[in-house]
Amino acid sequence: IDLDIADDRRDEVIAWIAEHYGQDKVAQIITFGTMKARAVVRDVGRALAIPYGKCDRIAKMIPLGKQGFEMTLDKAMKLTPELKDIYETDDETKRIINIAYKLEGCVRHASIHAAALAITPTPLTDYTPLQVEPDGERMITQYDMYSITDEYGGVGLLKFDFLGIKNLAILADAVARVKKTRNIAVDIENIPINDAKTYEMLARGETEGTFQLNGSGMTRWLKELRPTSIHDINAMVALYRPGPMETIPSYIERKHNSKLIHYLDPRMKEYLDFSYGILVYQDDVLLTAIKLGGYSWLEADALRKA
Repeated sequence: IDLDIADDRRDEVIAWIAEHYGQDKVAQIITFGTMKARAVVRDVGRALAIPYGKCDRIAKMIPLGKQGFEMTLDKAMKLTPELKDIYETDDETKRIINIAYKLEGCVRHASIHAAALAITPTPLTDYTPLQVEPDGERMITQYDMYSITDEYGGVGLLKFDFLGIKNLAILADAVARVKKTRNIAVDIENIPINDAKTYEMLARGETEGTFQLNGSGMTRWLKELRPTSIHDINAMVALYRPGPMETIPSYIERKHNSKLIHYLDPRMKEYLDFSYGILVYQDDVLLTAIKLGGYSWLEADALRKA
């Protein structure tokens, strides 16, 4: 369960939850940092008292990973000829990397998950060992989020994510300032979602400071799209990520030319109507598996994860 909260009031919310459910039933969840390819080379070098400059030079030969595609020493050896060359010709480098291979992926340190919270029906100790947070005083779980939930054979609790979002604090501040300076009470929960001037503003590319719609790439697409409904905004936020991004031009073309709209199967019109026949959301994939493939909800969820 995910909740986004103004980042300057997140601690208040967590304190309220602990008071409401009981201090012995609410704790933040531990997370374990592991030795990634670059970091493990630097750590091994430090442990062997090898000059930092040399270790840093070796580490920088390891390319940075991408979201969802973590870099490993094995991959780095294949991708970077210089790294392979120095490994084969320099004994000290070979020693560092051979030890790093054995330590790569091992847990390096513990910290607190940025958002995750465990809330238990009976005291936490019925479900998880506890410890004091690193460099602090609060109690946190010793099981990480995978062991807390039952997704990977854990203890079967729900993970609650209370994420601090800066933009929500900015919105709250804006509402308070308008009230103070103009005596206008803006009801943030009932903002009209069909305001033509807002869509015109976005179509002009005036997106600075607008949550999830700012940034040069998204702004460029919005100027081409010329959004006219909340469905256009929802779809762009969903599509603007690696992979689905390839279908943005098709989405824009179909919005401006209804003759291009078609469905791979007539049954898909029921749930792809607002997205002009394009699979945009995880829900679209789930419903396709269920309605066309005959999957159960459980099977469709396994497909979504895959």
